[in-house]
Amino acid sequence: MSENKLSEIRDFDSTSLGMFLFSWRKHLIIITLVAAILAAFFSSSLFITPLYRSTVVLFPVSSNSVSRALLTDQPTAKTDILEFGEDEQTEQMLQILSSSNIRDKVIQKFDLMNHYRINPRSKYKNTTLYRQYENNITFRRTEFMAVRITVLDRDAQMAADIANSISELLDSTKNAMQRERAMKGFAIVEQEYFKLRDEIAAMEDSLRTIREMGVYDYESQSEMFNRQLAIEIARGNERGIKSLEEKLNVLAQYGGAYVSLRDMLEHEKKQLSYLKARYEEAKVDAMENLPQKFVVESAYKAERKSYPVRWIIVLVSAIAAFLLSAIVIITIEKLPEFKTLKKTTFKKNKV
Repeated sequence: MSENKLSEIRDFDSTSLGMFLFSWRKHLIIITLVAAILAAFFSSSLFITPLYRSTVVLFPVSSNSVSRALLTDQPTAKTDILEFGEDEQTEQMLQILSSSNIRDKVIQKFDLMNHYRINPRSKYKNTTLYRQYENNITFRRTEFMAVRITVLDRDAQMAADIANSISELLDSTKNAMQRERAMKGFAIVEQEYFKLRDEIAAMEDSLRTIREMGVYDYESQSEMFNRQLAIEIARGNERGIKSLEEKLNVLAQYGGAYVSLRDMLEHEKKQLSYLKARYEEAKVDAMENLPQKFVVESAYKAERKSYPVRWIIVLVSAIAAFLLSAIVIITIEKLPEFKTLKKTTFKKNKV
């Protein structure tokens, strides 16, 4: 008898299973339908808040400096303001988007503490708020090195507004970060530029004073006076000799200072020209801004909810209920046979 039972159990193949389930079809259908109905009910808006999705797709720019992109005269340093950024710029964009600076501005602008229905008197209100923010607002890099901003919210228009606002905040946040550094750089260049300009003005005043004393061009005047002095000496013109000697004494007294100032002034003016170009570039970087991204796709109000996907919940619940109920029925049906077989085998072995 035990051998027949064992044979029946071993022969419980797919055909037998199909026939077995068919014999229990009414129970399985009822259980599956009930599970599907319950899943549809509990996945409704009464229990799960429906969420709408809005997305913005951005590409980073390759250049952050206005002067470098537009004003520099160095071909190797110049970049195209219309060029898309690469992997490094994408990572920078993701880091800025995830910053607390943008997060706090979004929370304040849209009053998310109240919108997410968080108790402001709760001990962990900020922790709950930040967790909700991170669950509903995500930033991902696409396969094409773009950045996708995704916002989920129970209000479709709010989701679109938050996504577009974050896109706008990227510009202001990054520009503010760069302007802080650019302003300090501009202050340094401005100080050096005006300092050198004042020094050049002082040297020009000194050179003007020397010229008023009769020194206009040391080299040519010296050569001309010495040639004329030789002529006057040959003529024996004492008065002419005395006049030329006085002029040569003036050249001797102020000629060295004249040459030194003239050469220094020429060098400093070249430095001033270079520094002025840097000053203008630093001023543009400190005062002007360029957009920090290319907007590929702006967010719009979604017409259909994105979460929860009720048909998937219903389908998975129905399949799970069917499989679980089938396993339970099979276990209940075959368990007495296994127990009887086990007892019979135990007695036989004992004998």
